[in-house]
Amino acid sequence: MNKVTVIGAGNVGATVAECVARKDMVKEVVLIDIKEGLSEGKALDIAESAPIHLFDTQVKGVTNDYSATANSDICVITSGVPRRPGMSRDDLLGINANIVRSVTESFVAESPNAIIIVISNPLDVMTYVAHQASGFPSHRVFGMAGVLDTARFRAFLSMELGASVKDIQALLMGGHGDTMVPLPRYTSVGGIPITELLSEDRIESIVERTKSGGGEIVQLMGTSAWYAPGAAAAEMAEAIVKDSGRVLPCAVCPSGEYGLSDLFIGLPVRLGRSGIEQIVTVDLNESEQALLDVSAEHIRSNFEDLRRVLNQSEA
Repeated sequence: MNKVTVIGAGNVGATVAECVARKDMVKEVVLIDIKEGLSEGKALDIAESAPIHLFDTQVKGVTNDYSATANSDICVITSGVPRRPGMSRDDLLGINANIVRSVTESFVAESPNAIIIVISNPLDVMTYVAHQASGFPSHRVFGMAGVLDTARFRAFLSMELGASVKDIQALLMGGHGDTMVPLPRYTSVGGIPITELLSEDRIESIVERTKSGGGEIVQLMGTSAWYAPGAAAAEMAEAIVKDSGRVLPCAVCPSGEYGLSDLFIGLPVRLGRSGIEQIVTVDLNESEQALLDVSAEHIRSNFEDLRRVLNQSEA
């Protein structure tokens, strides 16, 4: 694999491009945006850091020229607009769905064999839009949310315990947001379950902070996060490029796993050169499965909202 395209040169997209370049795992990263000069400037800035960080990956920025993305192996889609004052959720759904559909169609015309990672929000439905627009099989189109949410969970556990993040492993499923399902029973520090290290109340507090992790940053900065989301997408791309078989949580379309189908939802998967090589199943107890089912129903309601908005726009 030699080439990664990042669509959208905002904070998240530029961070993805920079993280992928610094990993020095592909020959070229192409950063593309509709705003004249934005991707060119950010790509040049990243390229000028190469002698400092010592990577050989070439970073190129282009304005709305999808021919430059031809024959990409991986595409990370970050395009979309944030919700602004006076904008309803339906407005946001409709606008971003049209953006994601358009950029996906433009990209796949140049790179029909690529793997697509979606970051655009609302994540679950935008991954569905990209999947439909691409015509790709579901193992080649999936969303980034679980890697970010799991990273936040691990970071908060590290802060609480004073333990290295390198020794903390965590499992998290479900949607991105309030209905995500962190699983303390499958979370450990150096192989020791956190249920042996923290009280139930402290674990619950950390779980709740993880669920609102994105909102916490918005409250502090007035805008959404980009360092951790960008790094999370780059980690997924690295697992694909290196065919490492890493098990990471991604927004995927299950075929009966965990009793779910016909939606995109966060589940643990094994990533490799072909994209999703396996949806990993673990035993959930009754309460864990119930939480996952609630998350799935919330995502299904998002899908219904999207279909209603799109039907209204076509009427």
